[in-house]
Amino acid sequence: MIDLPPEQSVQRIARLLAAKESRTLDFKRIGVKQARKLEAVCAFSNSEGGLMVIGIGDEKALKSGDKPESRLFGIEENAEAFDDFRRELIKAFTPAITRLQWWRLPCTLHDGKPGHIVLLYVEKSDKVHSITNNGSGTWTRMDASNRELNAEEIAELSYRRGVRSASSELVPIKLSLLETAAWQQFAAARGLRSGTFAEQLKTIGLADELDGEVRPTRAAVLLFADEPGSLLAAHDTRADIRILVYDGKTAVPGATPNLRGTNKTARGPLIKQIDDAKRMVVDELARGITFAGSGFKTRHLYPERVVTEAIVNAVIHRDYRLNRDIFIRIFDDKIEIESPGVFPGNINPLNISKAGSKARNPLIAQNLREFPIAPNIDAGEGVKMMFAEMAAAKLYPPQYRQNVDTAVESVTVTLLNHERPTAWDEVSHWIDTHGEITNTHLRDIAKVETLKASQMLKAWVAQGVLVQVADRAKKNMAYVKPQHPSEQGSLLSEGPDNKNGDDN
Repeated sequence: MIDLPPEQSVQRIARLLAAKESRTLDFKRIGVKQARKLEAVCAFSNSEGGLMVIGIGDEKALKSGDKPESRLFGIEENAEAFDDFRRELIKAFTPAITRLQWWRLPCTLHDGKPGHIVLLYVEKSDKVHSITNNGSGTWTRMDASNRELNAEEIAELSYRRGVRSASSELVPIKLSLLETAAWQQFAAARGLRSGTFAEQLKTIGLADELDGEVRPTRAAVLLFADEPGSLLAAHDTRADIRILVYDGKTAVPGATPNLRGTNKTARGPLIKQIDDAKRMVVDELARGITFAGSGFKTRHLYPERVVTEAIVNAVIHRDYRLNRDIFIRIFDDKIEIESPGVFPGNINPLNISKAGSKARNPLIAQNLREFPIAPNIDAGEGVKMMFAEMAAAKLYPPQYRQNVDTAVESVTVTLLNHERPTAWDEVSHWIDTHGEITNTHLRDIAKVETLKASQMLKAWVAQGVLVQVADRAKKNMAYVKPQHPSEQGSLLSEGPDNKNGDDN
């Protein structure tokens, strides 16, 4: 546990007392019973991660006229219970939750005595955790509370986390439909020569027996069938890639959408889909797009390796339970690649550039690399390469967002066709370090006047690389990266990267 100095603690505690409980922030007095605190840790781990503040009472308990500081009870309210809680965390969960970071902040308590509050940061986990000691259940985080999951919801969470993969499940599709040219290429490259087709599939984990019949996995269908999308449609799964080209910078809905030409679809075994989709996109980019009504043609600057990697990742990491295709949308100023399913494991838009990617569908990732010309290396370095290549091309880094408030959840990566200004790297680093940036900060970084800084911030918002922090007055406006959890950005600016915290 790290002890923060008093000068940092005063500011941090003031921000905490002004904050509201949320999906990523929870306040707890230490008390005697540990169950509610264990539920919160379990819920944060099974959700998007979060911060538990131990030693500050609930804002709802304040009486009229009470000062915010009257919520400061500290861990000294029951020091033994705090020690018990730390011990309970070690043995309370299956599987164990280990990525916990602690900070202790000195303060003056509500009664005027010196004391401490403790911040416990729980990282989003790549597993699904349950409480098995001093209680039971599997919990998730709501807007400002925790909820226990039932068996069906636990299974759903396992799929969303990537603990279970639909691509590994058996499907009632005839093996003969998979003995295709794609299989012949794969088998030759893999060195599969002995045994029947069914035996070869079983040997490499792409088929198994069920009720006396050998059935392929969904991964085998995707890898080898000539029309996997058509075969899996009967099982409420889509498996194609659709390419749409738009006039302008946004999609305009309505009776006459602003599409340029007809939609294109990449079908077939995954190796062919990836190759066809890449070719279609590269052909469109090579032609360039003429701005509507202007006669000027935009030149696309994206490195081809980045476009290819984004398509490969969409195919490998999509959730193949979901009845939705991959969509590639090409606009005047960007490319969007949308893949069904949320981020697997503990990946999120903030850490993906460093964490890389987690294989939701290991059977697909492992076997795609065995084709004669593999689209993937399967070394976990592809996303990092994308960020490096975009930086080398002087473009903004890939922008990732998770779409959860839609009929089918998805992840979208956006490649912006904008040369980034030299100040952006410093701005990006500032936000990563401090959580948010204001006009004042930008003036100091970029050495510009107030009006110019305001124009730069507005432009970044329009381009989608920054968003305004909610519930801020105009004169106090701050900006964060898209989907940056502002509570954590401001309250944990010195903690989430584990530079100032220790693991439990």
